[in-house]
Amino acid sequence: MQFIDQAEVEVIAGSGGDGMVAFRREKYVPAGGPSGGNGGYGGSVILVAVERLQTLLDFRYARTFKAEDGQRGGPKNMTGASGDDRIVEVPCGTVVYDAETDEILADLTKPGQKFCVAKGGKGGLGNKHFLSNHNRAPEKALPGLPGEERRIRLELKLLAEVGIIGLPNAGKSTLIAALSSARPKIADYPFTTLVPNLGVVRKPTGDGTVFADIPGLIEGAHQGTGLGHDFLRHIERTRVLLHLIDVTQEDPIAAYHTIQSELEAYDRGLPERPQILAINKIDALPPDSPIAEDLAAQLQQFTEAPIFIISAVAQVGLDAMLQEVWRQLDRQDEQEEAAAPEPIEGGNEFLIREPQVDVDRV
Repeated sequence: MQFIDQAEVEVIAGSGGDGMVAFRREKYVPAGGPSGGNGGYGGSVILVAVERLQTLLDFRYARTFKAEDGQRGGPKNMTGASGDDRIVEVPCGTVVYDAETDEILADLTKPGQKFCVAKGGKGGLGNKHFLSNHNRAPEKALPGLPGEERRIRLELKLLAEVGIIGLPNAGKSTLIAALSSARPKIADYPFTTLVPNLGVVRKPTGDGTVFADIPGLIEGAHQGTGLGHDFLRHIERTRVLLHLIDVTQEDPIAAYHTIQSELEAYDRGLPERPQILAINKIDALPPDSPIAEDLAAQLQQFTEAPIFIISAVAQVGLDAMLQEVWRQLDRQDEQEEAAAPEPIEGGNEFLIREPQVDVDRV
């Protein structure tokens, strides 16, 4: 499956139908009079978040989405039929931007969440609305209003609670394969992983937690160097960062500072995100080697984050590391629950007009 996480498309809502000019000539209506109906509403373009989509690949081939126009009003005060809404499915985690102003219009994170990105035009008034004492036979009707038309940018940010970060070949893919049923491509050369990998790790309670292997972080990633600029956005939604450091590389301390500098340069709250450090690949060290412990002591001078010594290949030290991950997540849950505002009784929920057509995939 090709991973596409950005797309720019045009959305066009339907125009409202024109009002009609008509007059009644009925046997038992001696006065007669105007009877032109109003035009129908134009259909809207509505984005809906769904779980089964994982990328924005479909938008590579479909770039324009248009809703149906409303129908013209009819005689006998009949209102024209409203146009069908256009339902466009997007993956959960899609952020919608106005391509012209770069304004965030919506952030669709939950399955079934909807956003009306282009509202249909209102139907025009028929001549029955222009009846007055001064004009008993109006021959005036209004045209329907055009629907909204805009260019939007879709940006997918993965929904993962734990983001695994580190320099290329730190063992991120090996770790996510050891912790979950994910089977990413693994090789002994840099940039083996070209797209983020997701894996579900089971907690002791049986709940599943999504881990994401974020590839391509190197020096200058925040400026577009390598692949990091494309994938740094996927760390934004994570609640805990699991920073892997390869104990066998030439300068692990410099590797640590490189990743931290990129997080600080990219910002968006990433430097303040809770981190767990894991010194990886101890299986490659000689038995009883103190290198990993010495490295942990050096790193502790620069951070207060908990540090674990692990081997993703040999699956050594993973249980203790996961216990700290669960503890960090539970603590955040408690903080969020304590900070949650009290629900307001009688609050009105924003509703949009229900779609009038079956959902069609892009």
